[in-house]
Amino acid sequence: MSGPKEECGVFGIWNHERAAEVTYYALMALQHRGQEAAGIASVDGRQMYNHRGLGLLTDVFSAHTLTDLQGRGAIGHVRYSTAGSNTVQNAQPIPFTTHSGHLAMAHNGNLVNAHALRVLLERQGSLFQSSSDTEVVAHLLARAGYPTLLENVQDSLRMIKGGYALLFLADDQIIAVRDPFGLRPLALGQLGESYLFASESCAFETIGARFLRNVEPGEVVVVDNQGLHSVPPINHTKRAMCTFEHIYFARPDSDIDGWNVHSVRKQLGRILAAAHPAPGDIVVGVPDSSSSAASGFAEYSGQPLEMGLIKNKYIARTFIQPDQSLRDAGVRMKLNSVRTVVEGKRVVLIDDSIVRGTTSRHIVSLLREAGATQVHVRISSPPYRHPCHYGIDTSAKGQLIAANHSVEEMCEEIGADSLAFLTVPELMQGFGLAEDSEYPFCNACFTGDYPTEVYEIGKLVDEIGIQGVQV
Repeated sequence: MSGPKEECGVFGIWNHERAAEVTYYALMALQHRGQEAAGIASVDGRQMYNHRGLGLLTDVFSAHTLTDLQGRGAIGHVRYSTAGSNTVQNAQPIPFTTHSGHLAMAHNGNLVNAHALRVLLERQGSLFQSSSDTEVVAHLLARAGYPTLLENVQDSLRMIKGGYALLFLADDQIIAVRDPFGLRPLALGQLGESYLFASESCAFETIGARFLRNVEPGEVVVVDNQGLHSVPPINHTKRAMCTFEHIYFARPDSDIDGWNVHSVRKQLGRILAAAHPAPGDIVVGVPDSSSSAASGFAEYSGQPLEMGLIKNKYIARTFIQPDQSLRDAGVRMKLNSVRTVVEGKRVVLIDDSIVRGTTSRHIVSLLREAGATQVHVRISSPPYRHPCHYGIDTSAKGQLIAANHSVEEMCEEIGADSLAFLTVPELMQGFGLAEDSEYPFCNACFTGDYPTEVYEIGKLVDEIGIQGVQV
């Protein structure tokens, strides 16, 4: 894998007179999932309209550009580089014109066999305009040759491997797809007579829509002027939903696959306090993703919860900054300590994860500079030791501090007085799962046990039966 990878956010709506505007406001609720680029495509049955660009939604869109996006169907996307560089060509949704009409695609996730597929398709004559793995799916659709979009989508799904939530917008329908493992989230909602899809259910709350259910792993859902049609999964696989969605990425007000994010995080904090207590006068959570876990830790331990760190709301998430120098600068601007709260105190610092160590090192230093006498760090997840191949911002093992250091060495690296993590069984307890049960989650970033293989070209040819390709 070539570089940092990250979550994206997708949203789709069918049969609404202000589809593009609704999509814009729903994407605002998903902005935390990607801040490099944004886009919306819409259709009115005759023409497709598309606007995309680099930056936040407020940078890319204006009242004028939204007015130009006509039609009753739309899909939108907020992006970080899941694959490919951060260029306008890679911004989504990606529009296409085919002999049967217009098509646009939006994708959250990462295809582990995208490179192998791309090489095969290029050898068969395909020309690519971007470096995004989303375009690989478009070329698979084009070569499928079936009379309907649904059939072409189903044929393409036979070839792609990895974690994905895909939205396809055509002149007369939206098709939504979730990967067979359920690695990437996708929810189904309703607003009046309109059906909606979103990476997180919090997008529905923002626009006053009703959450109906989650799209099942491997399910294909079609929405057209006749209503909603579900195509059940053909091949059933073991569920492997991404636990990092609950630990870090998703908003606390989202419900993902039957678990409320805030409730899970708070329970993880309780478990952390029970299994890995720390001597301290106050508990401080790293805002905002660790606030729920800190609340649970303080509730169980009886140590007072204090606001010892203040977040600058106008600084983007440092974990998803694409360049290390930008990430370092972002950390320095992002958080301030509250001296009157932490001075002279032993601080129990609760965070959701330590990935590279940059943020943790800076926060511990901030607290010491503010007068904390001790800083004991407790993490509401296991050590992040293995790269993710399914769309999260870690692709190289060398970037991961836990992959190259023991817990004791990590403690010294970040300058803490003590450091402890949850174990995988303790993490699963946060979801109400017993240690001896079969976990319906992907914990590969902690264990190295990946639900899929990384496909090389020769293996791909053998598996999907492409003929006449020299490898």
